[in-house]
Amino acid sequence: MCMTGRTGRADRGAARAGGQASAGDLLELVRRGRATTRGALQQATGLSRATVGQRLDRLFRAGWLREGAGGPVDSPHGGRPSITLEFDDEHAVVLAADLDTRHARAAVLTLTGEILAERGGTLVIEDGPEAVLGELGRWFGELLERCARPAAEVCGVGLAVPGPVDHATGRVVQPPIMPGWDGYDITGRLGRALTEHTGAPPIPVLVDNDANLMAYGEQRASHPDCSAFVLVKVSTGIGAGVVVDGSVYRGVDGGAGDIGHIRVPEGAQALCRCGSHGCLAAVASGGAVARRLAAAGVPAESGSDVRELLAAGHPEAAALAREAGRLVGDVLATVVTLLNPGVLMIAGDLAGTPFLTGVRELLYQRALPRSTARLDVVASRLGERAGLVGAGALVVEHLYAPERVEERLRALGV
Repeated sequence: MCMTGRTGRADRGAARAGGQASAGDLLELVRRGRATTRGALQQATGLSRATVGQRLDRLFRAGWLREGAGGPVDSPHGGRPSITLEFDDEHAVVLAADLDTRHARAAVLTLTGEILAERGGTLVIEDGPEAVLGELGRWFGELLERCARPAAEVCGVGLAVPGPVDHATGRVVQPPIMPGWDGYDITGRLGRALTEHTGAPPIPVLVDNDANLMAYGEQRASHPDCSAFVLVKVSTGIGAGVVVDGSVYRGVDGGAGDIGHIRVPEGAQALCRCGSHGCLAAVASGGAVARRLAAAGVPAESGSDVRELLAAGHPEAAALAREAGRLVGDVLATVVTLLNPGVLMIAGDLAGTPFLTGVRELLYQRALPRSTARLDVVASRLGERAGLVGAGALVVEHLYAPERVEERLRALGV
């Protein structure tokens, strides 16, 4: 496991907490497990006992904190064990969905990422945002009924989409494989669909690229101590998510990680769905492998078909997946040299042994030994749930960030 030092949000939150720590800062310290008693909060923030008590009282009245069992004795002189403080993850739930080109998954999650109800099914991204998001709203209504949680308990929605997203607006920007979605008001349409199918009042809807949210979910779940983490999703297209110091790196307008459109010599004659020739995705994605299999007489239309063939041990699918892995590995040698990650994770339809073998062959051959000496190249741990977990975490981190906690407490009148 990557052990490159955790210097992410937890540490930055602690640094903010000094001197004039707010109720949001106290909640952050408790949620991160950095201070879980009143005495520990006093020590971490420099606040007086009375001020800590006042700010904790607001969090208790909001229902966001609860008392746990007795913890360690705060005083060096002994005495009764102090009462521990816990983030109450039962006071609300999060809705999350992960859209692929022809398939989607949706779930209801607790605030700590436990999946309470989940479903998958066919949703074709080319049918357009109006239809897809309307159907997604219906799915969410069914899922809330299944886990017996009222719509009033939903605090937010996270959505992963297979295209570049302007994080500030929640709108996709020139997505190569999402016709009709460019600049569309996803948050508004999904919000209306939720109200229609669940009766939920207006709530925050956060949208991000699927590879970004997969990377975020996987890093938090399996590699929390890795300060530089890269996930590459290889399905219908190819994209990468980068997590640095616990935060997703998106670039200036959401375009970071779009490695599927790096030009490669092997694809000089191949037309990509973005309209250009020579893109990596045109020759090494699940869709590209499916087209080559179909040309050879093997029934395959998409990356998911290739995944099924690989699971069945189909020899030609395995050979083509390994070849695709080598092409991607060649590009990833540059990515690894540039970012120096501790973990490189392969996910998506082709994330099996043949593809992973091909990646390793070219990556270790082309990258400098210095860049790969402490690198772990691994397969996805969360599988199809990675995007859901990441989308749920995105919502929670947004809503319970210290500055937003203050806004929400004022809105609640506490």
